[in-house]
Amino acid sequence: MSQPSLYDDEAPSKSQKKRDAEALQALGTELIALSHDSLKKLQLPENLYLAIREAQKITANGAIRRQRQYIGKLMRDIDPEPIREFLAVLRGESDQHTAWLHRLERQRDRLLQDDEALAEFLAAHPDCDVQNLRQLIRNARKEQAESKPPKAYRQLFQLLKSLSPAPGLPQHATASDSNEDDEDNG
Repeated sequence: MSQPSLYDDEAPSKSQKKRDAEALQALGTELIALSHDSLKKLQLPENLYLAIREAQKITANGAIRRQRQYIGKLMRDIDPEPIREFLAVLRGESDQHTAWLHRLERQRDRLLQDDEALAEFLAAHPDCDVQNLRQLIRNARKEQAESKPPKAYRQLFQLLKSLSPAPGLPQHATASDSNEDDEDNG
């Protein structure tokens, strides 16, 4: 029988732990760059939220470095994946979020072209304001026919966006909380 090696342990190496800590610190640095409203949407633990807000006020290089390290340490106690997904959505790097936006665009176009699509949509979304939806569809059709700026067309998209849960955003954040640049200008 072979002798068990000292390195057969399942625990991560010291180097791996250091890389993980540095990755969390880098993620924390991205959080420092976020606006107050974006940070609120993440619903971070209170101590982490306060540490990030404090880091946003610090201007001294040594102090900000120590604060980043502290934030990285606090982040070891939370799951970083939801934060990474949220940041990917904000950066426009989420394929899942982009596909969701394309589905909404197709749904909007179907609503404008086919009255049966409206009945299907209303069956799927019984809580929708029917009168407002019909008005937006009428106005968007009129805008297209008269080659006017697509104000109602965009409002219809925002309405659809508010009625459909956005992938990659925290559960409490609404779809309209993501970048307004998500919508096409079609």
